[in-house]
Amino acid sequence: METSEDRYDHLTDRVSALYDEGLQQVALDLLDSAGADLAPWTAELAHLRACLLGSIGESTKALVALQEASAAGAWWEEGILTEDDDLAALQYLPAFQAVVELSRARKVTAEDPPLISYSENPCGVVVALHGAGQRAGHAMRDWAAVLDLGYALVCVESSQLMSPMYRTWPDPAESAKDIARALSHLPEQLRDLPLIAAGFSAGGRAALNWAVEADPEPAAGVVVLAPALRALPDKAQQALSPASILIGTADELLEVVDTAEPRLSALGLTVDRIPGLAHEFPQDFAARLGTVLPSCG
Repeated sequence: METSEDRYDHLTDRVSALYDEGLQQVALDLLDSAGADLAPWTAELAHLRACLLGSIGESTKALVALQEASAAGAWWEEGILTEDDDLAALQYLPAFQAVVELSRARKVTAEDPPLISYSENPCGVVVALHGAGQRAGHAMRDWAAVLDLGYALVCVESSQLMSPMYRTWPDPAESAKDIARALSHLPEQLRDLPLIAAGFSAGGRAALNWAVEADPEPAAGVVVLAPALRALPDKAQQALSPASILIGTADELLEVVDTAEPRLSALGLTVDRIPGLAHEFPQDFAARLGTVLPSCG
């Protein structure tokens, strides 16, 4: 059964695609159709609306969208308001700065426990980090195939919020703390098993950093999909197996991965390019995991 979160995900994916196609008005009309069940995402939808309006020169309407959401309790991490090109025309308006200041005062973090799933006698623990804008439940859905391969699955939820419902992994030190916190919840049966760092997009970057730097603790291997790479560690603290990066040839992040490939190779990582795949999980992801992860047989 489709949930409100599913509907939000589908809506924002479609709106983002329309934005990229230059069809902002169509995207705005689509936002107008959002139902009352998406009220928990008021801040996130208002930011989308403001960016769409700002990108077509409707600065006054963009400000109103943010003000109305703010009046209802919404807030946003300061940088996504002050560093977004679509909102550049608002930066020096006192009313916009009032929204920024109120957001700064409202900003919070959230320390939620991980989601953990395993069957009898797992041979290892895959620790999966969700992508930007997602939550641990998305990772549990997307990485569930590891359970059939004999692994336990632990899905970490970032404490780093950009708005009330939008979590990501911008700060490596805080990401390491989130991973450590999740590992502290492992049941006794899983505590001595090898850890495999895993993640998608921003979560893939955080998982990769964890595995290579052995922070907060060593991982036996790493498997990431479409990592949103930034600065890479200078060296790996230990050999990793598996040590795999998967990315689609139609992924917007491919160029960054291509540029970084010599450094990635020096760290012991291999890059597997999936033909035609955009920034998403491939339909045959379960089969691909089966060829990457060590057998539990």
